[in-house]
Amino acid sequence: MSSPAWSFFAVAEDDNTVAICKTCSARIARGGRKPSSFNTTNLIAHLKSRHRGEKVLNEYEAAAAAAAANSVKRKTRTTQKFDVPIQQLFEKCKSFSRDSEKSKAINDKVMEFIALGDQPFSVVEDPSFRKLIAHLEPRYTLPSHRFFSDVSLPALYDIVATHIHSLIDKGGLHVSFTTDIWTSDVSPVSMLSLTAQWLDQDFNLQKATLHAQECPGSHTAIMICQAFDTMLTHWSITKDQVHVVLRDNARNMIKAMEECGLASLGCMAHTLQLAVNEAVLSQRSITDCVSIGRKIIGHFKHSQLATSRLQNLQKQLGMKEARLQQDVPTRWNSTFYMMTSLLQQKRVLAAYAVDFDLPAFLTPNQWTLIENMLTILDPCEQLTKNISSATATAADVIPSIEALRRLLNRTVATDHGIKTSKSTLLEAIEQRFSHIYTESLFFLATVLDPRYKDCYFDQATKREAIEALNDKMRCAAPAKDVEEPKEKKTKTTTDDNNNVSLLTMYEEILQENNTKELNQSKTDQQIKAYLSEPTIPRSESPMDYWRSNKARFPELASLARKYLSAPCTSIDSERLFSAAANVIDEKRNRLGCDKAEMLLFVKKNLPLMPSPRK
Repeated sequence: MSSPAWSFFAVAEDDNTVAICKTCSARIARGGRKPSSFNTTNLIAHLKSRHRGEKVLNEYEAAAAAAAANSVKRKTRTTQKFDVPIQQLFEKCKSFSRDSEKSKAINDKVMEFIALGDQPFSVVEDPSFRKLIAHLEPRYTLPSHRFFSDVSLPALYDIVATHIHSLIDKGGLHVSFTTDIWTSDVSPVSMLSLTAQWLDQDFNLQKATLHAQECPGSHTAIMICQAFDTMLTHWSITKDQVHVVLRDNARNMIKAMEECGLASLGCMAHTLQLAVNEAVLSQRSITDCVSIGRKIIGHFKHSQLATSRLQNLQKQLGMKEARLQQDVPTRWNSTFYMMTSLLQQKRVLAAYAVDFDLPAFLTPNQWTLIENMLTILDPCEQLTKNISSATATAADVIPSIEALRRLLNRTVATDHGIKTSKSTLLEAIEQRFSHIYTESLFFLATVLDPRYKDCYFDQATKREAIEALNDKMRCAAPAKDVEEPKEKKTKTTTDDNNNVSLLTMYEEILQENNTKELNQSKTDQQIKAYLSEPTIPRSESPMDYWRSNKARFPELASLARKYLSAPCTSIDSERLFSAAANVIDEKRNRLGCDKAEMLLFVKKNLPLMPSPRK
């Protein structure tokens, strides 16, 4: 009943073989007795014979013409669907070949998934993963894990390494490094790290992980020195390009850098760790508090029932549900967090002890001692966070230590019971950081940071810093920088007519002092102009300052690129080894060091690629 004719007829209610004309009510046979033989021929003939020249016939003919046009369009679309060559249809059903661009692109993405997601190579053998890939692209055949470990990973490593080489070649005039040695807990593997950072021509900080290579045998200074020489040679980095190496305070590492002929600095965070442990956490009264705190937290850590009771008490007291934090003895700030969590839960722990047993409990005096102890450790924690940031540099060391020393020298009400610890901490910091005021890498970086300049120095250090800065600039720009003194043209008593007056004396004095100014080199003038300007706020970036002012102070900007490239901690190497612990884990404890290094290299450096790989 899709014919346009049915707009003008209706099936008779008493006989479905008959149609009734809606215009004249005539009964017209539908062409047979069975539904299969019904048609509209008689209906159309009725319209043309009985209603010729009438409006109804015109309406029918218009509707029929429109239906015919739609039919042609449908046929055209259907024909176009099958206009694709049969060969192409078969091609769309065929699996991709191993060498096809599509297969290579998917292989690359699977490899990136393994490297960036810390996945074992065996993930490609996992049935659920294979089902996922088959659903996403049925024509793709997933290679074996051997392909990804032996072919795909080295290929991706080479691509990323080429890009890192180009970055160093472009802007790595002066490169700073961090290094450390790490030993796995799940595998008999030790690795030596090498991370690099530098400032490019536009004062953008660039960072790259260069190595996390196997470090077998005894970690002697000679072995570390040889490994360093090999790593630098691999990256075509000369020792003249090495500005400084940030390392821990181990003797073998210090000696290794000396034998390599490389300038090195101790990690500020490690040094602060030693000072806090030595001065505060080693005090008997504080050690007792920490020991009791560990027992209390251990009680809840090893008992789910005790933890549930504690959580119920937190709800009853209207406190936010929080877990007590366990410390790691090798990290002083983890002990700080542990004692802070205990102090926050003091009311809950007191309520718990009323109804349930605890293995130990802190006395009121010990609670007060903890509270006061945290007041002197809190600045150290703030300092640790500041120097561990990605933008912290060697310029932050002297100002940070000066601020901490001044804070510890002040007497406050919370000093009760911790005066000895406070004074001992101050002594430890002064002793362990005494070298920073004589180390040119520190005070030159500080002067070249527009947030600090020479404001954090005493007069002796200030003079030494300015002289050192002058020497560095003169070495970088010899002789040509110095202006020849101009001849004074002053009148003396031998002038004509011996016309000497008081006004002449004024002029003589002015000319003498102006001549002194003219005798200053351009570098002297740059330093004087730079230091005479006010410092910028600490919240602003020194790199933004030098990016905007490198044309005004070109020689100073060149030195700033060098000295502000140095970090103040070896935190980048520690973060690298945190990632290494995820690469060499229980699932991959038999992974070779060469594969582990490539995985770490790709994981850390792939985000530096200019655009997503296709």
